[in-house]
Amino acid sequence: MVEISDQIPASATVGMATSDGLKAKLVARSKELGFASCRVAQAAQPRHHAEFERWLKDGAAGEMNWIERGAGKRSDPQLVLPGARSIVVLAMSYWQGSPGDRGSAGAGRIARYAWGDDYHDLVLAKLRELDADLIAQGGTQKVYVDTGPVLERDHAAEAGVGWHGKSTMLLDQRLGTWFFLGEILTTLELAPDLPQRPRCGSCTRCMTACPTGAITDAHRLDARRCISYLTIELKGSIPMEFRPLIGDRIYGCDTCLEVCPWNRFAAVSRETAFAMRPATATMRLRDYLALNDAQFRTLFRGSPIKRIKRRGLLRNVCVALGNVGTVEDLPALQRAAADPEPLIGEHAEWAIGRLHARLSTPAQG
Repeated sequence: MVEISDQIPASATVGMATSDGLKAKLVARSKELGFASCRVAQAAQPRHHAEFERWLKDGAAGEMNWIERGAGKRSDPQLVLPGARSIVVLAMSYWQGSPGDRGSAGAGRIARYAWGDDYHDLVLAKLRELDADLIAQGGTQKVYVDTGPVLERDHAAEAGVGWHGKSTMLLDQRLGTWFFLGEILTTLELAPDLPQRPRCGSCTRCMTACPTGAITDAHRLDARRCISYLTIELKGSIPMEFRPLIGDRIYGCDTCLEVCPWNRFAAVSRETAFAMRPATATMRLRDYLALNDAQFRTLFRGSPIKRIKRRGLLRNVCVALGNVGTVEDLPALQRAAADPEPLIGEHAEWAIGRLHARLSTPAQG
C-alpha cells in the first residue's frame, strides 16, 4: 500500500495543514463576529459569467450602468485582485421576525434588509477584522459587501453558502433567503468547500407571486420590472404601467422572499442593528410627505434608505398613497403636488388622480 505522504512532498503536506488550520481559525472567528456561514470558493471564473454577459446585452439591468462598467472584473477575479487564489464568502442573517411584523398599519412597506442600520457599514467593519487576521498570515485581500465588482451569488453558491433559487436569490436550508453576503478575495490558498445541492424542485412560488412579472424565467430577472429596482435604483419617473402594481411598497420588495417555503426554517438574527427603527415603524405614509431635506437626512442617518434621497422616497410614498391612501391623505398629496422637486410633484398629481378614481369606484362585493 502506498501512503499519501509518499505521493505528496513533505513541504506540500505542511502547507495543507497550515491552510486547514488557518481556515478553521477563520471560520471560528467569523462565528464570533456574528456570521452565520463562512465558506470558501476558488478564485476562478464565475460559473454563470456567460449568462451574466447575455443579461447585460439584453438590457435587463436597466439604468444600473455601474454593473456594466465593472463587467470585466465581475467575470474574472484576477482583474479584481491579481494573484487571488481563494474567495471567502460570508453570510449574515437579518431576519427579525414573522412576516406580519411590519410596523403600524398604513406605514408603507420597507424591504426587511432596510429596516435598521445600513448593512454595508456593519458587515464591512466585521470583514475588515477578518482581513486583518489574513494580513497577519501574509495574505493580500480585497474586501466587499455588495458594492464590489464580483458576481457574489455565483461565488457563494460555489462555496456552498446556498444554492441559486429561481428568483435569482440565494437560498440556504438554515437561513432561507434572509441574509447578506460579504466576500474576501485573498492571495492565500484555502481549501474550497463543496456546493449545496439545489432544493427548489418544481416549486415556482417566487415566480408566480412577483407582482410585476419581473422573474421572466427560472433564474432570470428583468430588473426593469422589479419593484426593488423601480423604488431604489431607478432615479427618474416610475413607468405608469408599474405604479398600481407597487401597492404600499416604498422601498424595495420582499414578495419573492416571503413566499419561499424554505423561509419557514429561518432563525431570528443575532444582530439587533437590523431591527426596524421605532421612528419609521410608527410613521404613516402621509407623514413622510412633510419631511424637508434636513429632516429626511436626520431620520435616515445610517440607514440604507438614505441613498435614494428625499426625492426618491417621497416619489415612492406618493405612488403608495395613490394605491392605498384614503381621503384623509389628499391634503398631504396636494401639498406634495406643489413641491419644488418636479419628480415628487408629478407622482403626487398621479396619486391624487388615482385616489379619486378609486374612491369613486364602488367596492366589489
